[in-house]
Amino acid sequence: MDDKAILHSYLRTRRANLLAKLDGLDEYDVRRPLTPTGTNLIGLVKHVASVELGYLGEVFGRPAPMDLPWLDENAEPDADLWAAADETREQIIELHQFSAAHSDATIDALPLDAPGEVPWWPEERRRVSLHQILVHMCVETAHHLGHADILRELIDGSAGQRPGDPNLTTRTPEEWAAHCTRIDAAARAAADHVRKRSGEGAEK
Repeated sequence: MDDKAILHSYLRTRRANLLAKLDGLDEYDVRRPLTPTGTNLIGLVKHVASVELGYLGEVFGRPAPMDLPWLDENAEPDADLWAAADETREQIIELHQFSAAHSDATIDALPLDAPGEVPWWPEERRRVSLHQILVHMCVETAHHLGHADILRELIDGSAGQRPGDPNLTTRTPEEWAAHCTRIDAAARAAADHVRKRSGEGAEK
C-alpha cells in the first residue's frame, strides 16, 4: 500500500473501533457521564464525527451539506461532546457513518500533497496538506478511542479493541482482581518509600 492507503486504513480501523464501543449497551450507559468533566461514549462518537467533517471537508473546500448546530458560534460549550435527550443513538451513528463517507470521498479525490486551510487554527499554521490532516485525524480518533476504551471497561468490564483481542492478557475475573491488588500494593509501597525519604530529608 502507498502512504495514503496506509493512513486511510488506520483511520477506518480506528473509526470502526470507536463506534463498536456502543455495541450491546443500553441507552443510559452509552450516554451517562463517567468522568468529572462529563466524558461519555455517545459524546465521543458525536465529537469525532463532527470534527472529521470539518477537517476532511471544510478544510479542503468540500463542506458537507449538513448543519451541525452544536458547532455554531452561539452553541453551548461542549455541546458536541454529549447527546441531548431528543438526539437518538441512531442519529449519531448515522452522523458518524455520513462523516466517514464524506471524508473518504475527500481522501479518494485528493493527493496527499493537496493544500487545505484550517480556519480555526492560528494564522501562521493554517495552511496544511491532506497528508498532515490525515495524520491529525488518525491521532484525534485514536485519542478519543482511548477514552472510550476506559469508559467501556468502567461500564461493563469489556476491554480491548474487540472480543478476544490478542493484545490483552487472558485472565479470569479473579486473576484480574489479584493483578489489580498487586499493582495497588506496589503503588502504596512506592508512595510509602517516597514519604519516608522525604521525612528523612526534612530531618537533616
